[in-house]
Parts: sequence; structure tokens; C-alpha cells
Amino acid sequence: MFHKSIIIFFLTLLSIGVGQDFDLSPLSWGEGEIEKYLKMDTRNFPDNPVANGKNGAVTTTFHSAASRAGLEALNQGGTSVDAAMTAALTQITLNAGSVVSFFGVITMVHYDAATGEMVSMDAAWNTVQDELDPMSIPGPKTVDVDAMWNPREVSSRTALVGGFMRGVEAANERYGKLPFKSLFDPAIYFAENGFELSPATADFFKRRDLQIRRRQETRETLVKPDGSGYEAGDLFVQSKLASTLKNIAEKGADYMYIGPWAEHAVASIQFDGGKMTMKDLADYRVIWNQPIRAKYGDYEVAVLGPPTQGSINLVEALNLAYVAGIPETGHWSTSGKSLRLISDVTSNMYISYLTDDLIKIVYPGLDLSNESRLKKETAVELWGRMEKGAILISYAGEKRKLSLRQIFQFLISKIKGPKHSDTVVAIDQWGNMTTVTHTINCIVWGNEAIMVDGVSIGDAASFQQAAIKSVGPGNRLPSPIEVGIISKNSKPIIPFASMSMGLHQQTVQSILNIIAFEMSIEEAVNAPSILYPATDMSNPESPKTTVRVMEGDFPENVIKESGLPISQHPSKDRRYMQGLWIGIFKDPKTGLIQAVSPPYATGVAHAY
Repeated sequence: MFHKSIIIFFLTLLSIGVGQDFDLSPLSWGEGEIEKYLKMDTRNFPDNPVANGKNGAVTTTFHSAASRAGLEALNQGGTSVDAAMTAALTQITLNAGSVVSFFGVITMVHYDAATGEMVSMDAAWNTVQDELDPMSIPGPKTVDVDAMWNPREVSSRTALVGGFMRGVEAANERYGKLPFKSLFDPAIYFAENGFELSPATADFFKRRDLQIRRRQETRETLVKPDGSGYEAGDLFVQSKLASTLKNIAEKGADYMYIGPWAEHAVASIQFDGGKMTMKDLADYRVIWNQPIRAKYGDYEVAVLGPPTQGSINLVEALNLAYVAGIPETGHWSTSGKSLRLISDVTSNMYISYLTDDLIKIVYPGLDLSNESRLKKETAVELWGRMEKGAILISYAGEKRKLSLRQIFQFLISKIKGPKHSDTVVAIDQWGNMTTVTHTINCIVWGNEAIMVDGVSIGDAASFQQAAIKSVGPGNRLPSPIEVGIISKNSKPIIPFASMSMGLHQQTVQSILNIIAFEMSIEEAVNAPSILYPATDMSNPESPKTTVRVMEGDFPENVIKESGLPISQHPSKDRRYMQGLWIGIFKDPKTGLIQAVSPPYATGVAHAY
């Protein structure tokens, strides 16, 4: 009698076709498909048509050709993991390794329909084992987006150990049906044949021009052969990257972690004073664990498991929202009181950046350990303190009941790091659900702008010195990413992911739109929302926060009723204040699927 695992093995072989050759290359997409999806990266906003289907779907934040690559993986019998990883690999190539990287990080929450299990995968940053004095790692004097574009002291001590490729391989091994090497087909195609640079990506080259000319290989990759800079409309080819990806596709992630690429990367990092060694790369491991779960009536939200910072921020904010009475008060787009409440609730993510000593000053006697912050009873006590004035922001034009100037100045020095990343969400024909966010975690290519065999190495340690010190050498940094799956009546219905500077604000609001206000996924992604707040530091003795929203999203009477200092911004000014949230809804009764992408991003949703 066959063992059950052997039967499953042979059924899997039959389902994907024994000996079948897979080709996910854009050449297989159909006539005109390549140009069609590349051109979509320059379309006008807002633009995010919903995709409807009954078998599967994939959606992304950026790069329409990447979501089309994920769709092809589904079309050829791939799982939701295959689709998500194919799209993510393609996104990096189409971004020229600027805001996401093959040596970046990736996190994933996955629902396996066959077993009913949910799992969390963490392939986030490891600190460097020989970095024993992280507080001396060079970084910008002012930790904000604008300052991080400016050239500063060069030091590859700013490099961390990325787990992206280990994560892609581990996810494919556990939940994929397509061969690992086939996932690389679209990324290799675009690296080898090139693509026309969009105005947005070309702007990265212009703003980083000084840094990308510093090292020979970076110049060879990111500067034209005649020495001029790349501009919008130019064909951008990445020959070295294509060769590297082919090697990884054939030889596995070991090529990056114990093979030739690892050797080249370590030598390149050490050349600029970095302390990374081959042991750092060889010792890297993906973390599999159970998601953190939180229930709200008929709904449950399952998010990335530990070590995590983002999941704790998210669950705590949702708990606070219910304790504060936002569902009963009404949506923040119709109630000024609720608008103030959502601003207060989402601001409490800053607890994650406080030292234990500062927490004791603001919230004496309250247990705000990670475990405690997930509890609803903690949210009750915390909200009671916040109502009495212990809020970690100071609004412009208002006097505080509690003086937190020193603490707020400390926060501002810690929270303005970059949030450059990308997202993919997918559902397949078997009902599996996958959501990922991946990132280089720095401002495009980083200050050192290191390219190794076509792969970018960023400077994610340049603004995380305190976090690196807290976890110690050779350990995992908790991820700020907020990804997960929403269930209703115990049935998974929406995998979601988020990115960008305001990812926390947008994720909290999008989830509340669904679980508290019963919006459809299309309504949720398009609903008015507050963005990442602005902080005026012109007077260091009295930093003040202004709430930012999109122009025309909130009625004037609601803004006035809130009493908040609010600035309204046209869509062209969204660049670093937005949060981008994507998701796919699968109706548990009919099986019908709706996929959405944000209205102000270049990604597109597909369903079939």
C-alpha cells in the first residue's frame, strides 16, 4: 500500500506535468503583451481597475509587467507562491535594483488550502556578526528622506545580510509547483533584453548620479557606456544581472550565499570598510513560524509572526481603534471625532521606537512588552492613558497636557528612515493565498551604491544603529512590514500587503474599512485616508505634527470638527507620505475573486 506522502508526490507530478518544460518568459505572453504592460508604468493616476475572476488572481503595487509575470505563473499551473515570487523577482529587475534588491529582504504570510494551515516566513535582515560597535556605523546627520539622498561618508558597514533569495527558494521548495529556475524567466528576459526607463525610474538615476559613478562596476551598470546618465525612454540593459540570475536559477540560492556571488559581495563590502564575512552569508537561515492572530467579531487578522515590529504595531492599533470606539463613532471621512481618533490610534506605532526608560516615563507601571501590546486588555489601559494626554505626537497649534518634548524629539530622530519596498498578493486555482512584501530598505541603491555582478547592496544599517545594537551581532532584525490574511467566520477571504512611508496608517485604515465598516475590497482601497504625518522641527524645543490628507478627500466640516491641523495635498505630492495597500478578496460562498491595486501606483490587478 502506498504511503500517503508518496501518493501526494505522484499526484503533484501529474498536476504539473512530468518532464514538462515551463517558459514564463514574456515572449510566451502573446503578441503586444510586453509593450502593453511596460507602458502601463507611465499611465495617469488615479487608475486601479478591479480585476474579477473565478480561478486565481495576482496584484502588485508597482510594475504592471511584474503582475503579468505572476499571472503567467498561475496560467502555467503555478501556485500562489510561484506567482508571488515570479512577480517579486521581476519587480527587482524592472526597478534596476534601486528600491528592491536580490540581496534585500522578503516576508510572507501564506494560507495552504489543502491543510487549512497558515504560516509566516521571515527572510528579513541579519546583523553582521563582527559588527560589535553598531552605534558608530556612519549615517546621515538627519534621518529623513531628503537628507538620505545627500552624499556622506562612505562605509560598507551600512550593509546588512539580506535574505531575499533564500526566502524565494524556501517558499518555492515548500509551496511551489513550478521549477525554481522557471520563476526567473521574466526577470532574466528584462535584464537581458532591457526595457525603456519610465520617468519615475529615470529620476532615480539623476538624483543618485554622483554616488553611482563612485565605483567601477556600478558605473558600468548604471551609467551609459559614453559616460552620460540614463534618461526616461532610454533602453536599460543589465547584462551582468542576467548572468547572475541564470546562475542562481540553475544552481540555487547557494550561488549567492556560499558560492561565487557571495565571495564577490564580501570582497566588495570589505573594500569599503564593511565587516561582513562569508560566514555571515553561509549562516543565514529563513525563519518559519506561526502568524500572530487577532479576532474582531466574525473577523480574524493573521499577520507576520515573530520577530516582528510591524505586526505588533498593527494589532495594537486595531485593538486601540475598537477600544476608542471608532466603529461606533463612524468613518473618519464622515466624522471629525473619528478623524482625530484614527490619527491618535495610528500614531502609537511610535512606542516601538522608545527605549524602556522612555516608556517608563510616558506610561509608568504599564507593561508594554511585545507580548503585552498584543493584548486587548493592554489596549484598554493604554487608551485610558492616551485620553489623559499621553499621546506620542504633539499637534501643531495645541498645548499638551503632558510634556513629551524630549521624548518626541527622540522619536523624530528614529522614525524617519526610508520605507522603499514592493508588494505582491496572489491566489491560485486551488485556493492557496500568498502575500509578500520585499524591500532594499534604503533610499535607491544607498549612499555607497554598490553593485556586485549586477545585484545592488543597500545601506539599510545607516539609520538602524539602535535596533542593530538591541538585537546583537549575527541576529535577526524585527521587521516593520505589515502583511497578512483576513478571515471571516474562520474562512480566509483577503490576503493583503502594504508598503511605503505611510504603510502603517494605510494598513490600519484599510483593514478597519473591511472589518469595522463592511466595505468591499474596492471601496476599502479607494476610501479617504490620512497619510504619513508631517513634523515641523524648525523649533527643536517644540516639534509639531500636522495630519496630511489628499486634497478633496475630506469634507471641510469634518476637518473643522476634528480640530486637527490638517494639510491637503494634490496627488502629485504623494511621493513619500503615502501608504500603499493591496489585496484580493475571495468570496467564501461563490468562490468569485476581486483583486485591487492602489490608485496611485503602477501595479495592476489580474484575475482569471
